[in-house]
Amino acid sequence: MRVSTGLAAASVLILAGSAWAQEAAPTPAAPAVVASAWRTVAPENLLVIDTSKGRILVELAPELAPGHVERIRLLAGRGFYDGQVWHRVIDQFMAQTGDPLGTGEGQSPYPDLKAEFTFRRDSQTPFTAVAAPAGAVLGFLHSLPVQTQPDAYMATTADKKVHAWGLYCPGVAGMARDEAPDSANSQFFLMRQAYPSLDKRYTIWGRVVSGLDVVRSLKASPNPDGIVTGPDQMTRVRVASDLPQAERPSVQVLDTASAQFRTLAEAARQAKGADFSVCDIDLPVQVAGAPAA
Repeated sequence: MRVSTGLAAASVLILAGSAWAQEAAPTPAAPAVVASAWRTVAPENLLVIDTSKGRILVELAPELAPGHVERIRLLAGRGFYDGQVWHRVIDQFMAQTGDPLGTGEGQSPYPDLKAEFTFRRDSQTPFTAVAAPAGAVLGFLHSLPVQTQPDAYMATTADKKVHAWGLYCPGVAGMARDEAPDSANSQFFLMRQAYPSLDKRYTIWGRVVSGLDVVRSLKASPNPDGIVTGPDQMTRVRVASDLPQAERPSVQVLDTASAQFRTLAEAARQAKGADFSVCDIDLPVQVAGAPAA
């Protein structure tokens, strides 16, 4: 069963432990955003997931996981995900899909993927820092929360890059797998809440930029294994660049390089104090174009 060990164990922990099962405190309202502060998500990096509960838009992150992003693009382009169900959904945790059998036992006909739990970041990577606790650096690569080594370490490495990895905040998209690290294939999950124990254990390939409310509305199981009876369904999944222009949504996200983002991040830090987490920053988003199919 895909993700039958690591994530299953994690689901028990999140159901039993109150620290991560609680809703995050609301972040301060975003300041007014000037036109130049918006970043348009490239159509080839926008996954459009239409479901029986509404539309979910995921920004893909090829900088973090190029192999997994390519797999998602391939399967979406071939209609592999159309009609598939959210077979495993655990409240306060995550929603899982991508199994053509709808049982947790299936996968695509393509080979399993090599794990991409971490990546290498250089000075050209579009990374914006928001905090630096104990020698680490927390920030954003586009819409994804990331932890990395400081830039100063780049001078000491042969490739002039440093170690970095995505963080499992709400909306982050991860790839399900079995016990073996290199066993991800087609099943994926979207986080309903933060769960940091998954960091560096499951490949992150994107983040929900619109529709987190839809993810949280998907029918959840009352059982510890999360298997859903009468699950919700994905009706169509496509990369935006594969859709006709008339059916293609347009998404703009607050640019993390902007002054408006710095103001937003500082407000979140001040509001949370010592409890601040990069997961406390919600990026404003504008969506235009075609409605859900």
